Amino acid sequence: MAGRYATALFELAREEDALEQVVRDLDDFDRLVAESADLARLVRSPVFSSEEQTRGVAAVLARAGIGGLAANFIKLVASNRRLFAIRDMIRAFRALVARHRGEVTAHVTVAEPLRDEHMTALKDALKAVSGGKDVKLQVTVDPAIIGGLVVKLGSRMVDSSLRTKLNAIKFAMKEAR
Repeated sequence: MAGRYATALFELAREEDALEQVVRDLDDFDRLVAESADLARLVRSPVFSSEEQTRGVAAVLARAGIGGLAANFIKLVASNRRLFAIRDMIRAFRALVARHRGEVTAHVTVAEPLRDEHMTALKDALKAVSGGKDVKLQVTVDPAIIGGLVVKLGSRMVDSSLRTKLNAIKFAMKEAR
């Protein structure tokens, strides 16, 4: 279902030459849902009627300055009682836009924030591995990996974290006994 809604929005946004604006607006709305427990409850809860969800979402959209095609889409989703799947729809929409742009997304986990020169070097290395496609990085900081990094690009994953290496040494030492 999320894919059908996302595809319809993508095609409409392309036809109206509003792809960039829709991407920005959907990203803003997705961020609002992620940051607000009340909005997340409104989005997910089946207790609210479609009219209540539509009114609530319309107020949030107006306050956030989100309008046009993205706002109409979100209101339509609410009125169709499909608001619970809006974040999946947004993810599917992002994937369609990325494919349209020739981008791939790499999920990177690091122990501490990367400096700009390391970010650039990582992007360049991943661009070479991905066949020259533009690489968008989604960086997560997780001190539990101690050092190194974990990179997921499509179906491939490289775990060069210090935590994994230490666990491998610990396992090897147990086996040696």
